Amino acid sequence: MKLIRFGEAGKEKPGILIGEKRFDVSSIVTDYNEAFFEENGLEKLKKALESNPVLPQVDASIRLGSPITRPSKIICIGLNYVDHCLETNAPIPTEPIIFFKSTTSLCGPNDNLIIPKNSEKTDWEVELAFVIGKKAIYVEESEALEYVAGYALLNDYSERAFQIERGGQWAKGKGCDTFAPLGPFLATKDEVKDVDNLSMWLTVNGKKYQNSNTLNLVFKIPFLVHYLSQFMTLLPGDIVSTGTPPGVGLGIKPDPIYIKAGDVIALGIEGLGSSSQIAVAYTK
Repeated sequence: MKLIRFGEAGKEKPGILIGEKRFDVSSIVTDYNEAFFEENGLEKLKKALESNPVLPQVDASIRLGSPITRPSKIICIGLNYVDHCLETNAPIPTEPIIFFKSTTSLCGPNDNLIIPKNSEKTDWEVELAFVIGKKAIYVEESEALEYVAGYALLNDYSERAFQIERGGQWAKGKGCDTFAPLGPFLATKDEVKDVDNLSMWLTVNGKKYQNSNTLNLVFKIPFLVHYLSQFMTLLPGDIVSTGTPPGVGLGIKPDPIYIKAGDVIALGIEGLGSSSQIAVAYTK
């Protein structure tokens, strides 16, 4: 299945994507949240759809929200592509680097990117994200994929000055509003043939800056689930973003390039769709 949420920001309803058509499943599901996954909602929804219920079709012009409503946490993995480490002059990690994005950074896949107040170094990062399907504590790597509900496209926007020049705490540059557009949909595991071999790309104003493949991940998803669960409880609906490949603005030489108002950032991952954000300056 491909799960979507649609409607006005803050008032989204749950839906599904079948082919190119969107359907409203709010008569079956309350929302795609922690309770949904915790109560085996994916299997219940699948069984409900097998009876071929009459579902209202959703017009393609209606806004898509994040396919997951606000999770308990958004966990991100830093420097998880070897060539991205090289472009940023960082050592290749021997263990995953973990940081968090605020849950208020989560937004729809095509919502505007709001450049933060006083920002001069807002940057882009195409990433593969996965969503936790059931509570995970001290998970064995061999069993890790049992805890994954599905996969989605995420842009891990970053304000580099806040991140690097304001005391070295990454969260400062990662959690701004609109800094985590997710979707257009969450694809359940059966929708993705090989999550370790998906092409991914990102353009700014039509120019391609990132062009890679999940083959190049340093730490793969089963290991990440296992590793993270040694340090914290992963709750159903939690989002984990697995890191970005090379081609970020910070790494462009000799002079980095950063996002300015009016820029159009487009990105996609094979099998997980594409999204596009227009950058706008912060206003009160």
